[in-house]
Amino acid sequence: MAKLKIAVFVGSLRRESFNRKLARAVEKLMPAEFSFDYIRIDHLPPYNQDFDENYPAECMQLKRQIEAADALLFVTPEYNRSIPGVLKNAVDIASRPWGANSFAGKPGAAIGISVGATGTGMAQQHLRNVLLYLDIALMGQPEVYVQNKDGLFDDDGNIGNEGTRKFLQGFADRFVAWVNAHPGRQGVS
Repeated sequence: MAKLKIAVFVGSLRRESFNRKLARAVEKLMPAEFSFDYIRIDHLPPYNQDFDENYPAECMQLKRQIEAADALLFVTPEYNRSIPGVLKNAVDIASRPWGANSFAGKPGAAIGISVGATGTGMAQQHLRNVLLYLDIALMGQPEVYVQNKDGLFDDDGNIGNEGTRKFLQGFADRFVAWVNAHPGRQGVS
């Protein structure tokens, strides 16, 4: 059986990003038939509608990676009560030009981690509004707003807190069911 490819967008570019750690930890909770393609977004030029006539090569590569994926996972920090500009830029590039939205019809989910008590609730709300508009079949529950605390990740990058690990396993199981049940995915049978 071929693997289902999940395109992962991490909204933080920081080398020791909590959100990248969260994405990697959640990946470990997924079944072996799911493969994760971490989408590079740090090299993309700022979106410009002039691209619509002749998309730059790095923007076309982004669109091809998304189109080759069976599902999407967005892992975002919260910057000033919203999503990072670099993540919004990647979403804008991949959804353009008009009529060539690379996200359309794909199942997806959004999660995030922050040092704040409310996690990434505001950022995810903004991101969800954008993703729903782009015709992503976005999983609504469970919402995952993780607060980073000492001991959350162990030395191997696993979730070190048992309660959080169980919660994230529930998310992972639900995401697997969501992707497998979604009729619009381009996956394998």
